[in-house]
Amino acid sequence: MLRILLDENIPIGLKSLLGAFDVRTADEMGWAGITNGRLLDAAEGARFQIMVTADRNIRAQQRLAGRNIALVVISTNHWDTISDNAVAVISACNEAAEGTYNVVQLPRPPRRRRPPPGSITS
Repeated sequence: MLRILLDENIPIGLKSLLGAFDVRTADEMGWAGITNGRLLDAAEGARFQIMVTADRNIRAQQRLAGRNIALVVISTNHWDTISDNAVAVISACNEAAEGTYNVVQLPRPPRRRRPPPGSITS
């Protein structure tokens, strides 16, 4: 069974959508707040095969050559968008191979609309 680590920037609800895998969060592992490089080192040391993150800059920050872990990078951390497109995330995890990046490009989340000034009444 694949071991997957969810980065801090990923909604915890993804854990239940990835129920066919052994999934842990960075927080559960006691790794909240550590930098990406140290997080990847810790994840590899704990024998995780995949780390799922929404950090789109991680590819420029971390080299995976020679690593035993794959990165699955989701284009958003908007929960409704992720849950509506869970199949794409699951497929990316199934296709991940050690030392690779797999980017899951999801639709843009809906824009939040603010009420016009003065339209809120108490």
